[in-house]
Amino acid sequence: MKDEPLHIPLPSLIRRIGGNNAKLAKQLADANSCAIKRIRRSRNWQLIGSEQAAIKLLKSLRDLQNEGMRYLVTKLDEQLKAFQEQQEPKRDRLLRLVSEKPNITLSELIELTDCTLAEARLARFESEL
Repeated sequence: MKDEPLHIPLPSLIRRIGGNNAKLAKQLADANSCAIKRIRRSRNWQLIGSEQAAIKLLKSLRDLQNEGMRYLVTKLDEQLKAFQEQQEPKRDRLLRLVSEKPNITLSELIELTDCTLAEARLARFESEL
């Protein structure tokens, strides 16, 4: 599963970020071993690349601090988080969140991971041991 490339949809990319920003994003994607390509002849685009390459691209886009790229940064960030959460089991995700933020509330854990109250309490208990 790790070797399969990610396909992140970017609907109406040029209309949202502009033509010049799209060209710049394509150049950055190529430099980071990704590809931003148009889906057939539609106005929709997609990013194709490995998870690590997409993370590098996201970092490069954030370093630009270009306001026009906000849509692309947001879309990549959302899709990468969803992919990583899908790859990580819920129990491990809960333990990681509790270890990263020891003062996180149970309601925040439930909201972030879509777990039950019992699972959140168990993760908090296990992290204290």
